[in-house]
Amino acid sequence: MSISNDPALSGAIFEESAVLSLKDLSRMCAVDERHIIEYVEEGVIHAVAVSTDEWHFSGAALRRTRMALRLERDLEINLAGVALALELLDELQRLRRERQARP
Repeated sequence: MSISNDPALSGAIFEESAVLSLKDLSRMCAVDERHIIEYVEEGVIHAVAVSTDEWHFSGAALRRTRMALRLERDLEINLAGVALALELLDELQRLRRERQARP
């Protein structure tokens, strides 16, 4: 297999401080908007701003949504399980940071 025949990968750096609309987030995660709404209702992700006609999400919500989708797909975890798994992963990360900060 020749490397020269492989298509080039392209990408963009995405800032976690960016703001995404519901439509943007669902498009970037390749899921229906209703799936994103279910994540918000279950507490998996949080909207950073809610206007009268649209929710907005931080760039960090993109990372978290993708992680939630991987948990659902790869481990076949239901929505409540995804919320719990992400909460436990957040707690583990917090404890690791706390431990590293100690002298």
